[in-house]
Amino acid sequence: MNNPKVLARIAGLLYLALAVLGSWAQLAVRSSVYVPGDAAASTENLLENVDLYRAGLVADILMATVFVFLGLALYRLLYEVSARTAATLMIFVSVGAGSILVNLVFHVGALLVATDPAYLAAFGAEARDGLVLLMLELHRNGYLLGGVFFGLWLLPMGLLAYRSTMFPRFFAVIIIVGSITWLADPILALGAPDAPDLIRTIVSIPTILAEFGLILYLLIVGVLRPKAVPSETQQESVSA
Repeated sequence: MNNPKVLARIAGLLYLALAVLGSWAQLAVRSSVYVPGDAAASTENLLENVDLYRAGLVADILMATVFVFLGLALYRLLYEVSARTAATLMIFVSVGAGSILVNLVFHVGALLVATDPAYLAAFGAEARDGLVLLMLELHRNGYLLGGVFFGLWLLPMGLLAYRSTMFPRFFAVIIIVGSITWLADPILALGAPDAPDLIRTIVSIPTILAEFGLILYLLIVGVLRPKAVPSETQQESVSA
């Protein structure tokens, strides 16, 4: 498939699916189960919503899969701009998708501990509930740490967009800034947990603009008509 607009819109659909799946699993499913500091309530919520909790697991598995296909679509779209930068994008996407799947071990762990009677028999209700809460909190913190690669892949994306002429340059700059603020979020959350929530909210604004702006741009505009300028890949071939 060589039509840049078609590739861009496929990427936009994949990016939208990723956002919907990930947001639903994190904000609708786990947030309805996890009660900070309350092990008994968290376990009770999970037991009352087992099917929903399993659906959240499936949504995250699909999100990680869609993330890889998104990376492939963008790689194909932007490969001719710079093969090395496009490869870097694909590497960061792959590591980010892998981190999502690895972190789901804690999601599954909470489900197993809450629903398997063997854990209740072995530990008693109080210890079992504490273990469920620990699993939920480990997943929550793992999700924050995964933000490193959720943000890193936007950096080569922004550089490719800036260089390609298929995207407005001001928008490419927003994507690059959004990448940096993605990286800042886990640092603030884990390195300065007592910082005011307002700071994290302000820091998240460029990320929101970058990600949702990119989704809308890919879906609505696709890409601008590429100009006939030498790409980095072509320059590398000439140099060789």
